Amino acid sequence: MKILVTGGAGLTGIHLATRLAKRGHDVRILDLQEALQPKKMDYFRSFSVEAVSGDIRNKDTVNDVVKDVELIYHLATAYREVIASRKYYWDVEVGGTKNLLDASIQENVERFVHCSTTGVYGHVTRPPANESYPYAPYDVYQIAKCEGEKLVLKYVKEKGIPGVVLRPCGIYGPGDYRMLRLFKAIYRGKWIMIGKGKVCYHLVYVDDLIDAFEIVAEKEGIIGEDYIIGGNEAPTLNELVEVIANALNVRIPHRRFPFVWPVMLGSWVIEKVYKPFGKEPPIFPRRVNWFIMNRAFDISKAKRELGYEPKFDLESGIKTTADWYRKEGLL
Repeated sequence: MKILVTGGAGLTGIHLATRLAKRGHDVRILDLQEALQPKKMDYFRSFSVEAVSGDIRNKDTVNDVVKDVELIYHLATAYREVIASRKYYWDVEVGGTKNLLDASIQENVERFVHCSTTGVYGHVTRPPANESYPYAPYDVYQIAKCEGEKLVLKYVKEKGIPGVVLRPCGIYGPGDYRMLRLFKAIYRGKWIMIGKGKVCYHLVYVDDLIDAFEIVAEKEGIIGEDYIIGGNEAPTLNELVEVIANALNVRIPHRRFPFVWPVMLGSWVIEKVYKPFGKEPPIFPRRVNWFIMNRAFDISKAKRELGYEPKFDLESGIKTTADWYRKEGLL
């Protein structure tokens, strides 16, 4: 098939494009110019993946890149910068998604797979949450992601686009830099838990997520459906830190600051001070929310309807990720 992967230079996009190319598909990726560094371009060329520089907010770019495409994986998303404006998030998540949907209709795309996030559920007060759990996004990024997926489902219902929505849990694995901060702090003995560490943080190993992407591209009878994709386990933060420490062969950290709200108040102040200078603060409310937001999900619908089954348990996935960090000299 001729396949387009938006956001193809990101963690999930690279893994997905590589898998598809190895399967013999004709793969094209679209990503921002700054994401397509020479090293990545060389990598894509080695797999005969066509890498196109462009922005999904630009309708002409989108129209060009969607030509002759049979399947679209829409992974492109707004980079979660503290200093970014609300308009930026909206233009990417809603405006960019609309551009792709309109172009897909024009080109008669056979399937549109939209990558959303479990973040659209916000704090899960009655875990585990399944697909019927009400939307409750709590920050500008999650609000925009929520509106983007709603738009996809609206196009399915009203315009007949053959779309499916996936909501991954926290994505990790080799190539991931978001969790590197956590691994580093634990490895260097500098980790301090804020609060009790009893909230859950549900993860999905990147290869398991790619399995789900492949399944929904071919599965019949699922147009208009939405699926939560995660691992079999939803560890507490305390459990996750212990697994990471064991994978790194370091002492399990037990230091904690038990009071969350003073830290949250300080993070609001620090963010306000840094924002006028266009710099990301060392701590900000969304980072503190990680310690208090419960994120545990039910993946039984994906198992039942898709035949999805995670291959990586938490220990093996974390170990593989830790080994990659070591190999790359990142710790």
